[in-house]
Amino acid sequence: MRMAGKPVIRAAGCVLWRRSDRDGRPEIALVHRPRYDDWSHPKGKLKRGEDALRGAVREVREETGVRCVPGPELPTVCYPVKGRPKEVRYWAAEAAPGRSDQPDRGFVPNDEVDRLVWLPPEEARERLTHAHDRALVNAFLDAVTT
Repeated sequence: MRMAGKPVIRAAGCVLWRRSDRDGRPEIALVHRPRYDDWSHPKGKLKRGEDALRGAVREVREETGVRCVPGPELPTVCYPVKGRPKEVRYWAAEAAPGRSDQPDRGFVPNDEVDRLVWLPPEEARERLTHAHDRALVNAFLDAVTT
């Protein structure tokens, strides 16, 4: 994707999930970004030469403090940012085992991400700010056997 010769902003992220302690159903992690005052899936720009999957896992760890196990690739999302095309590759990623007692203990609020919530898919879909992020919840549910 190119817009008037402008290079693509490459990014990657995950629909991070875990099983609820209450009923075993999936919960999805959402992050709040104060700079944009929005709720989204953890994601970020790739470093020069960085593999998209490695970048997605790195961004999840940086933004949530959670280690994850990547699963199926989800649809790539493309949209313009300040006149430049942005392409974000996504994966479903389960929170790594061994953190169910305190899965958020590694989360530290900062200037980039100040809140982390875990919600059932229906509530996550409602909380997400952007339509393309809401569509990823549907893709996640289709891709992951729950």
